[in-house]
Amino acid sequence: MLERLKRLDPLIVLIVLAVILAIIVPIRGQAADWFDVAVKIAIAVLFFLYGARLSTQEALNGLKHWRLHLTILFITFVAFPLVGIGLEPMTAFVTEDIYRGILFLTLVPSTVQSSVAFTSIAKGNVAGAIVSASLSNLAGVFITPLLVMLVMSASGGVHVDGQVFLDIALQLLLPFVLGQLCRRWVKNFAANKATKIVDRGSIAMVVYSAFSAGVVAGVWSAVSVMEIVFLIGFAILMVIAMLWFTLFLATRLGFNRADSIAIQFCGTKKSLATGLPMAAVIFGGANIGLLILPLMIFHQVQLMICAWLAARYGRDAQGQEAAKTPA
Repeated sequence: MLERLKRLDPLIVLIVLAVILAIIVPIRGQAADWFDVAVKIAIAVLFFLYGARLSTQEALNGLKHWRLHLTILFITFVAFPLVGIGLEPMTAFVTEDIYRGILFLTLVPSTVQSSVAFTSIAKGNVAGAIVSASLSNLAGVFITPLLVMLVMSASGGVHVDGQVFLDIALQLLLPFVLGQLCRRWVKNFAANKATKIVDRGSIAMVVYSAFSAGVVAGVWSAVSVMEIVFLIGFAILMVIAMLWFTLFLATRLGFNRADSIAIQFCGTKKSLATGLPMAAVIFGGANIGLLILPLMIFHQVQLMICAWLAARYGRDAQGQEAAKTPA
């Protein structure tokens, strides 16, 4: 048993501990506001380190890799929504509110921070992941409300706040550019364990913050235990299915290993951080607790499964590098 515990990936352990801590001691009030600031700082530091680790040529190659970006956008805003529409017959087994929540989760953009973090841990195309995930969030500002209007027949006008562009630029792109500019002085520091520590720490902070918000809002008390169990099982099957589909598609399109990893981790993610405020804006004053519950559960499940997969890919890459090194 001790040997098995030692083999557990530290990231999965951190995520589980973050969920347990949020259930027992959810952060709320002013403390939650300060913690949100700390999360943003941690993510900014992470992207600064990514910028410092990547050579300028690798970053430019990430910008130019249009096939990678189009593939990820197709998965996020075409393949996923089609799956959501195709799941409509499940209303025979679940309530209309639960299905609407599942449909909404298929329409939101990909995550940025965790997609890039897992791509980095798995030794994938980090530069391509940064550009693709950021592009997904920028495009989602327009595409997600449009999809909601078309697919979910949302009533009323849709307001999109241009502040989202500024937030992404300041929190993600600016630190990355600063890391590139400072690379000659900090690249050695960024290349050591510092980036891995910030990777894992920032993901755990995001999980704790998101789960705490759900506990404080009383989302979990509005559904039955069986509905939660169903959503957990559904999320597990959905994540596994999309991981298989993204790898299959990447292989069929001729992408290399690094790009395939970026496609898997960027294409299968759905952002709670982006989806929650979008739901609040799109659906106005309506009670969005049940609407975002499937997204909350999917978010936690995707982090756990992808954390395990990223760690496995990372170990495989290290093993291959060690095999190539002369004795």
